[in-house]
Amino acid sequence: MTHLRVSEAAALLGVSQDTVRRSIEAGRLAAGKDSSGRVMVDGAALARYAQEVAHPAEVGAVGSSSPRNQLRGVVTRIVSDTVMSQVDIQAGPFRLVSLISTEAVTELGLEVGSVAVASVKATNVSVGVPS
Repeated sequence: MTHLRVSEAAALLGVSQDTVRRSIEAGRLAAGKDSSGRVMVDGAALARYAQEVAHPAEVGAVGSSSPRNQLRGVVTRIVSDTVMSQVDIQAGPFRLVSLISTEAVTELGLEVGSVAVASVKATNVSVGVPS
């Protein structure tokens, strides 16, 4: 079972540590304490919470932009068969879905609540500026 520090959970959600602490205190996010007395957030609970609170920002007018190719997030779902697996990652307001081998899922030790980095590669990348 994966457990994360409050600072790690905050970074994955894109919010402040105080916001995570308030969510814990309000009972919206499961947490406990480790042997040193530090508050630790349950990874699977964080995955569920990240999906509940994910609200993508409105696109609005396009300013100068360039997509980033790596997004750090928390694994929210894994669906596997004997050969392939679908891995869903919540990275802030973005839901990413990857199809990788089940062998890779096992080798990486992925499970719901694991922290993962999704690398996006595209053959065509659009860049826009306002008119």
